[in-house]
Amino acid sequence: MNTSALENMKTRRSCRVFSTQMPPRDLIEAVCEAGTYAPTGHGKQSPIVLAVTDRALRDRLSAMNFRIWNQLSIGRGTGPKAEMDPFYGAPVVLVVLADRTVRTYLYDGCSVLNQLANAAHAAGLDSCWIHRAKEEFDSPEGKAILADLGIEGDYEGIGHIVLGYRAKELPPALPRKQDYIRWVE
Repeated sequence: MNTSALENMKTRRSCRVFSTQMPPRDLIEAVCEAGTYAPTGHGKQSPIVLAVTDRALRDRLSAMNFRIWNQLSIGRGTGPKAEMDPFYGAPVVLVVLADRTVRTYLYDGCSVLNQLANAAHAAGLDSCWIHRAKEEFDSPEGKAILADLGIEGDYEGIGHIVLGYRAKELPPALPRKQDYIRWVE
């Protein structure tokens, strides 16, 4: 049994305070490559990963994500949020998109996101899964970004994994709920 892999999965935490230090490209590449080995329905490999290290594009995506977050918050009656970076200052954003023409695209994209988060932890990086990629890339601005990058096809934004190094210690894991696992024997 590979206990180190299991321990890696149990000790990964979401980081919400990143330093500005850019991770080395070889670590980012290793994390991205690991993401390509996530299981996908029928082996179709419907997702793609955009590895964004360009500060201008990273900041543009952050601003888009914040606007969407605010719109959703107002729609839920919780009021507008104070200006913030939904990527928590992380210098790297891995955007996972998946081809909507593949029946399992949503599950495939989530599988890749999870694999990226675990790979980041194994590589000594911190990460956090950020939502609202669907709304970003369904917008005219998001579609224009994809067109500018030469990405063609019917892709849906599934999520982001932000990467970097933590700026402070992460809290311990919450206790697992009592009935998380239910045996059927």
